Amino acid sequence: MNSHLPPEWAPQAAVMLTWPRADGDFANCHAEAEDTFVRIAVAISRRQPVHINLNDSGPAPVELLERLVAGGARHERVRIYQVPSDDVWARDHGPITVQRHGRRVHLDFGFNGWGGKFPAERDNALTRKLAVLGAWEEVPVETQDFVLEGGAIEVDGHGTLLTTERCLLAPTRNPKLDRAGIETFLKPRLGLQRVLWLRHGDLLGDDTDGHIDTLARYCDPQTIAYQACEDRDDPHFEDLAAMADELRALRDFQGQPYHLVALPLPAAMHDDDGRRLPAGYANFLIINGAVLVPIYGAPQDAAALAALRPCFPGREVIGIDCRWLIRQSGSLHCVTMQIPAAIAQGTGNLVNSGAPAVARSSL
Repeated sequence: MNSHLPPEWAPQAAVMLTWPRADGDFANCHAEAEDTFVRIAVAISRRQPVHINLNDSGPAPVELLERLVAGGARHERVRIYQVPSDDVWARDHGPITVQRHGRRVHLDFGFNGWGGKFPAERDNALTRKLAVLGAWEEVPVETQDFVLEGGAIEVDGHGTLLTTERCLLAPTRNPKLDRAGIETFLKPRLGLQRVLWLRHGDLLGDDTDGHIDTLARYCDPQTIAYQACEDRDDPHFEDLAAMADELRALRDFQGQPYHLVALPLPAAMHDDDGRRLPAGYANFLIINGAVLVPIYGAPQDAAALAALRPCFPGREVIGIDCRWLIRQSGSLHCVTMQIPAAIAQGTGNLVNSGAPAVARSSL
């Protein structure tokens, strides 16, 4: 297929957000969740366009735009589309965009609510409905008969994909495919030469069966930042230590050991029922000129930001308070999906040079 999945640090045309429903999982803290989304959208819009999917339970588009601008967003970089959604996790229901023969293609993989755990029918249809609205301009959408969430994969831009066995091999996703079958399906579609599988790595309270974007992230082709745990009394210690050993045994695309950057584990956070929440610092988002890092009002926040700054020379590392997002077991990377920039002008670049686009789904 001659496809190429750009790494997250490649130039971006936009970042997609799906706004929280007033009657959804954040209903008990909707105002606080919206405040978090405003901060994320503002930070993105200062550097590149932000694409917002607004459901029918949310504010009116004009009201949302006014709120974003009041918070410091760049008016001309905000795109709003009214489209049905189930939840906010754009990383997993948004398109995975590849470059093919000099143009972009949105791959619309199946999303089944992380193996049938949660309703996902509207989220699974969201990318196709955005295409009907004209959100993707000239970028075609190709539906894939394969369940895959964006949070489950990391790529280095040189043909390597990093993932976890527990997620991609879960019988609730693609039960007819084993490891070899999954690699055979994904390699030509994502432009892969090899797949690196981790057996270890888990955060308590995680609903995704071990998404790689909560555990280990490429910062560049030779560098992986990973979630560590130094407290031997913490229930995460043994499994995350085993994951670190696995990472040390891996080799980059040139056959060299990776440069590994350990990230501290935030102090334990719990929901109102006492359940441990999967807070971590590996769930950062790379955008044009910056890296947005989730922070939690924890003593480890400053150390996490300090550890990541040398990994991204030329990019500003910015902490975003995600305490309200983690209450629903997700964080900053989980609620965002980057849209890579076109290889050349005139190939469907989403950059909006005029007034914000507002469209409503009729489906």
